[in-house]
Amino acid sequence: MSDRPIDVLDRAKGKKVMIKLKNGEEISGVLKALDLHLNLWLEEAEVQKNELKIRLGSVLVRGDTIVYASPG
Repeated sequence: MSDRPIDVLDRAKGKKVMIKLKNGEEISGVLKALDLHLNLWLEEAEVQKNELKIRLGSVLVRGDTIVYASPG
């Protein structure tokens, strides 16, 4: 039996994840928590804008704004 995507993300807690948002931005950070709506709480989050990395710190990303989330 294969794992559900939410199971894969649940095992990624404490590890770095990369998230692509519907507005085209990419956020990376350490996954601390998630829920069934795919709301993700990240620590040490950063967003890449052109050649500049902007440090965000702690963020909560709403699940309905996410295109995909990838551990690693």
